[in-house]
Amino acid sequence: MRHVHGRARRAGAALAAVLTWAGLLAGAAGCDTDPTGVIGADGALGRAQDPEDVIRISPDDGSKEVRPGRALGVLVTDGRLESVRVVKSQDAQESPVPGRLSSDRRRWEPTEQLALAAKYTVDVVAVDGDGRRSARHTTFTTFVPAERFIGYVTPENRSTVGTGMIVSLAFSRKIDDRAAVERAVSVTAQPAVEIRPHWFGKDRLDFRPEQYWKPGTKVTVSLRLRDVEGARGVYGLQYRTVSFTVGRSQVSLVDAAKHTMQVRRDGALVATVPITAGAPKTTTYNGKMVVMDMLEVTRMNSRTVGFGGEYDIPDVPHAMQLTESGTFLHGNYWAPEAPGHTNVSHGCVGLRDVKGGASDTPAGWFFDRSLIGDVIEVVHSDDKKVAPDNGLGGWNMGWKQWKAGSADK
Repeated sequence: MRHVHGRARRAGAALAAVLTWAGLLAGAAGCDTDPTGVIGADGALGRAQDPEDVIRISPDDGSKEVRPGRALGVLVTDGRLESVRVVKSQDAQESPVPGRLSSDRRRWEPTEQLALAAKYTVDVVAVDGDGRRSARHTTFTTFVPAERFIGYVTPENRSTVGTGMIVSLAFSRKIDDRAAVERAVSVTAQPAVEIRPHWFGKDRLDFRPEQYWKPGTKVTVSLRLRDVEGARGVYGLQYRTVSFTVGRSQVSLVDAAKHTMQVRRDGALVATVPITAGAPKTTTYNGKMVVMDMLEVTRMNSRTVGFGGEYDIPDVPHAMQLTESGTFLHGNYWAPEAPGHTNVSHGCVGLRDVKGGASDTPAGWFFDRSLIGDVIEVVHSDDKKVAPDNGLGGWNMGWKQWKAGSADK
């Protein structure tokens, strides 16, 4: 779902360092429809508890400048914790946070203190007394010492990504001397290709080539930000390198009018899959979108994306995030006749699936063959083109305009 504009993995004993993420993430912006009117109400699925009432996470979602002495903790008020996964992103490197689960499986706490200048991502799944699963997904950032700034890098270090991946740096502070910061960041590729930067505001810097990456390309991102003055009296903290590899090319074309998606590998058509797109009043963006995240199961709540209480689906399978504003491509089990025939969603792209997800459904088949960084292009939808800064939407900008977004003229 979308229309709010503004960016899955080792079960263990009580002392295990990190529990494996089961793939059920919560709080993710999402969208879809419920033609029967029973989702999120007393009906076929019953009334689920609000995950925020079942799972308590501290610090609060979206907290900034969290001090190292503040406690990070997870608590369930009813039932038990099924999985907890906490990831720390610091100096362009990601690492799991070790933790301890209480004997009654109701509490989790880390076994290390919060780090400075880091972003934390918390994914929790709990099962209540009636056997219902709930999930939450929260993030927060910790205190950055005075007069310092850092950049959070997408994609992950040592990852293999799709051909449409855009390198994106999100800075912890507003950058006034964007040219100086831009000169301190280099993105190179083997085989070599021209790669150019583009600023979105004062806190985001993206890099891409003119065309999609060639499969097999190895990309290196070098941050030489330490002591670079990004704003008056504010200096960079990092001196790090991130690298990733471009996998096979997969570009899929969603035709909202024909209710189909053509999946192409290395230019060859491998499948045509029936889809359902946004309904007439909640249409899907046109344009090129890049897979930003992949979730085996997630909750989609209309209130998180600017709608009323139209839907609250706790177990949407095979969800692939396409925009920061909440557009997803995901499995749809509640409107099985819609894909291939009619558009019924709140802006997402839905593929036929079953409750709980399955690998032999269209949604499961596509999910199992996708990578973060793959391209999904939507055409013939009665909506505008997705904004270049909504997710990794920079491919919707012409090369000349993209290059004009460099601050280091």
